[in-house]
Amino acid sequence: MLYIFDMGGVVTNDAYIRPRICSVLGISEADYRRYCGQGGRKEDDLLALAGDGLLDAKGFWKEFSRRSGIEVKTDWLHWIFHPSVNEEIRALVGKLRSQGNRVVCGTNTIESHYRNHVENGDYALFDQTYASCLMGVSKPDPDFWRIILTAEDVDAKDAVFIDDRQENVDAAAGLGIRAIRFRSASELVQELAAGA
Repeated sequence: MLYIFDMGGVVTNDAYIRPRICSVLGISEADYRRYCGQGGRKEDDLLALAGDGLLDAKGFWKEFSRRSGIEVKTDWLHWIFHPSVNEEIRALVGKLRSQGNRVVCGTNTIESHYRNHVENGDYALFDQTYASCLMGVSKPDPDFWRIILTAEDVDAKDAVFIDDRQENVDAAAGLGIRAIRFRSASELVQELAAGA
């Protein structure tokens, strides 16, 4: 069986950093969202572009600086990001792997956060990591899971996906993957046992 775990909100806490970045830059959250292009067209959303690997950290801050008029040379998305690992999920991943299952990470992430997780060893829990910024596609696009299933040489019916966002769970389920919405480690253990 192939288990695909989301990272932020499942394996690690979300590490919500927008307020701190805004404080460092001396701007409001509304201004930050506006400069990033959030709430508009996807092709204007700097974080969406970074999540699909179309914009690296330097490119992100260069465009952010152009839009905001604030010269930003430090990758605050990297340096302020400090997620912590859910130890119950770490233990579950280890148990699933020890039982002979393939366990991978399937995560929407930007280069800045990806590097942070690498530095912290967070991805070392897994047999493989599939990061949107390296794959060129983000959840909930069905191609995100198609790439993983193809790379792992696994049929959708032989895969389980765990994510904290309902839209991602629904998209994976639409491909025939057993998809579970993460709420807590204890609930996840029960749901996995019920479907075994």
